[in-house]
Amino acid sequence: MKVTFWGVRGSIACPGPHTVRYGGNTTCIEIRTDSNELIILDAGTGIFPLSQKLLAELPITAHVLITHSHWDHIQGLPMFIPNFIPGNTLRLHGGFDPVSGRGIEQVMAVQLQYSFFPVREAEMKARIEYVNLRPNETVQVGSARVTPCLLNHPVIDFGYRVECDGKSVFFTGDHESPYNIYEAGEEGFAEYQVFVDEKQQSIVDAIRDVDVFIADSSYTDAEYASKKGWGHGSYGSSIAIARAAGAKLLFCTHHEPTRSDDALETVFAAALAEHAELAAGLDVRLAREGDVYEF
Repeated sequence: MKVTFWGVRGSIACPGPHTVRYGGNTTCIEIRTDSNELIILDAGTGIFPLSQKLLAELPITAHVLITHSHWDHIQGLPMFIPNFIPGNTLRLHGGFDPVSGRGIEQVMAVQLQYSFFPVREAEMKARIEYVNLRPNETVQVGSARVTPCLLNHPVIDFGYRVECDGKSVFFTGDHESPYNIYEAGEEGFAEYQVFVDEKQQSIVDAIRDVDVFIADSSYTDAEYASKKGWGHGSYGSSIAIARAAGAKLLFCTHHEPTRSDDALETVFAAALAEHAELAAGLDVRLAREGDVYEF
């Protein structure tokens, strides 16, 4: 299995001289199975340079797994070049949103409204298919098995476990560890804590013994204190989940867009020092646009 990072920033693309080393594109990760089948995790702006590379492989079938429908995870889809070329297939997977009452098809439909984009879906030449997934129900994607896990973010948000040829990857998309909405001593605290503990355990079980764990690590632990409820993780929370699940390798991603490459390396080094005991023996890396990991 081969993992390639095409976008590792969160919230908004931030290209420029201060983000050259780690990249400025938003979330997009390419997975290739040993049979060279193409699975794409999220479709932020990083999917555009990926699509340029794919022009050398046409025709293609792209299995795109959308974690959730926030802009930084879908905004590259209308500019996915194979969509405009006959013979290609885009198979878009994702969750049903009970608030809008629509499935993953809304990701394309909303972006391609005439007010926002000049080309309608009906004018695109590729075959576009939609697959609505259910939490914890494994589906076959080519030779890979994909299991969605419902995570914690202010919209329906799936993490994905991808397993193929005895290897495994888990990607969180955006995720904040579940927490108790009550203060200790308040009525409802104990009951809600049971829910929090069960939810956290179910997430750890979904990640259990994964070879590669790619996790939302937007904030330092100190920054997280003022951003609780925003739906994002910290370096500390990612390391803790990786340790609890027995993950072999942790890639920290969804980098804060206001952070320069230098600042990113500084806070990462500080986080590793702060959590040295918990991270001992765990391979922890910063995700970097353009990096390839093959295993």
